[in-house]
Amino acid sequence: MSCQPRARRGALRQHGGMTSPSIVWFRDDLRLADNPALRAALDRDEPVIGLYVLDEVSDGIRPLGGAARWWLHGSLATLDERLRERGSLLVLRRGSATQAVADLAHEVGAGAVFWNRRYGGGEREVDAGIKSALRDEGIEVTSFAASLLFEPWTVRTGAGDPYSVFTPFWKACRELPAPRAPLPEPREVPGPNAHPDTDDLDDWGLLPTAPDWAGGLRERWEPGENAARARLRTFLEEDLGSYDAARDEPAGGATSLLSPRLRWGELSPYTVWHETVDAAGTGRHAASAHRFLSELGWREFAWHTLFHFPALAEDNWRSSFDAFPWPRLKPTHLEAWQAGRTGIPLVDAGMRELWHTGHMHNRVRMVVGSFLTKNLLIDWRRGEEWFWDTLVDADAASNPFNWQWVAGSGADASPYFRVFNPELQAEKFDPHGQYIGQWAPEYRDDGDADARPEPLVDLKESRRAALDAYEAVKAAR
Repeated sequence: MSCQPRARRGALRQHGGMTSPSIVWFRDDLRLADNPALRAALDRDEPVIGLYVLDEVSDGIRPLGGAARWWLHGSLATLDERLRERGSLLVLRRGSATQAVADLAHEVGAGAVFWNRRYGGGEREVDAGIKSALRDEGIEVTSFAASLLFEPWTVRTGAGDPYSVFTPFWKACRELPAPRAPLPEPREVPGPNAHPDTDDLDDWGLLPTAPDWAGGLRERWEPGENAARARLRTFLEEDLGSYDAARDEPAGGATSLLSPRLRWGELSPYTVWHETVDAAGTGRHAASAHRFLSELGWREFAWHTLFHFPALAEDNWRSSFDAFPWPRLKPTHLEAWQAGRTGIPLVDAGMRELWHTGHMHNRVRMVVGSFLTKNLLIDWRRGEEWFWDTLVDADAASNPFNWQWVAGSGADASPYFRVFNPELQAEKFDPHGQYIGQWAPEYRDDGDADARPEPLVDLKESRRAALDAYEAVKAAR
């Protein structure tokens, strides 16, 4: 990292009448409410400059998928608007975060840089290097807990090891001090007198144009903190009571739809936690609230696992699974799965919902994942890569963690012999065919039978083939 000499940096501090402004480096926390890094900057009583760096070049940083890039554009535009309403602004820079953060700190003569922590291996290395370099120059640098309820290194087994099974992990979390109360949203964010140079968001090319495949995303979603808060209120007021009973029904509407809000940090988990506890009440609502909070716990468990196993998207968490004899990939099978043309109604409906909306019901995610890995015998990494590119809520922990769970190679994984039968799953969770009829209408009773693709595989025979292949894993233990 190239750094300007201290004398030059001191001169920049006087530019535009600024003394020592604070930089808030936004990452996966695109919000003003309950943002500890922003609060720390305001407490310095100096001008505040927001910064977002689109880093697709640093070692260990995974470039975003297409759907995530679409969401990021909308969320950044909203964050910039909200900061400007309060008196500050958002500076956009592209490239190495190490260089971009240092460059802005030197340009404005920053006295402090604040951010909220990231937990992936590559991100932690980048952050540690930036923190060390800036501190060596006399700049205050502090990071905060804002994206997880429980820091991954604070939850350990009695032997001091990370957890590998969810139930005892979540029990240990619940025995720790309760998550802190969320911080209020600031009414004012004082900005600098002179605005630093910033990239034009439109020049980043985050939105698809040729072709524009995001029409369905625009129909389903509105990125941004205000929309996130509105969705949380709607869920707690209208859907929480039925969550426990109806959350597995893809056409039931009892899901929270908060996953992309949490992924991008438009909502903090602390806000979701405390508002859910406040809305829990008794009886059915209390049971549903308990169930929903455990889903927050599952998200925590995914990040706990990634923190201790940074190669989660590339390597089998269970090393014995390295012996699984994945057959040679049949590209036509993978392409049919991606397009929702497998001939299996629930699988096809789920994959088409994903392509159209950038989202898929959680129960259906398990079904399509099981079908790919255990009926088509395609490596879970191919599915993880497709979800990374097409989900608006794909993050570095939950996406590979859940794929490894359903494949049988991950922490607390579903036993390999548990193969989700998509026909039985449809009978149980979509008994009237509403979900399938919406997304794959040719399978309806009145649908076009000629438009129905032939099944790629026989479900029973392919299940037996998967179990036979698994014998190699069992032998390697």
